[in-house]
Amino acid sequence: MDSGSISTEAVAELTAELGALLKGAQDQAPAQPSPAASSAPAPSRPAPEPAAKAPAAPAPKPVEFSDVDPKAYYYDAVQWAVQQGITSGTSETTFSPDQECTCGQTIALLWRSAGSPAPKGQNNPFTDVKEDAFYYQPALWAAERGVVSGTALHPDEPVTRGQFAAFLYRNAGSPAVAGKSAFSDVPEDAPYAQAVAWVAGQGIASGTGENTFSPDAVCTRGQIVTFLYRAKK
Repeated sequence: MDSGSISTEAVAELTAELGALLKGAQDQAPAQPSPAASSAPAPSRPAPEPAAKAPAAPAPKPVEFSDVDPKAYYYDAVQWAVQQGITSGTSETTFSPDQECTCGQTIALLWRSAGSPAPKGQNNPFTDVKEDAFYYQPALWAAERGVVSGTALHPDEPVTRGQFAAFLYRNAGSPAVAGKSAFSDVPEDAPYAQAVAWVAGQGIASGTGENTFSPDAVCTRGQIVTFLYRAKK
């Protein structure tokens, strides 16, 4: 063997040293997590306790009036009107549901059922509405909305069923009405004809007979609060 050849013993020795170096490098490398370990779900946290529900507010206690029968058609409306502050009894024990309503009273009740909004201005178009009247602000509001018009409100005169139907209709924006009134005592050319057809169609007011509305009959307190109550539903 010449001097340029590598002996078998030298090759074996180099191979052993290289193997030792590779093993040392593997021992020093950080351990890699196994696929099973890396896909393991994180420990679950307990679900938060649901928030406790606030107890329901107790129902308002019914207001008892000696002249309001629980079976009367206006019973629920009277309860609603009193509890909402729209009106009160005529005494501590009476509501007077059959008492006639004046125009001033009716406009005030309509105004309160709308939330007693302040009129946008203080221009008073009515010569018969004084500033110290309880219906002064309601009258200004009603005039601005077009519920009433003219230069006289006639606040002390009673309101008829036809007039109050017109008040409700105008307050709703005078919506379009399909068809005409089905009541024989409501002429097609009457100023309240569309209003009567609308309140009847909305279930706010029904007739006084099979095909009559009695538009000239005076509205009572029981009727007024009933119409307002149904209009809000």
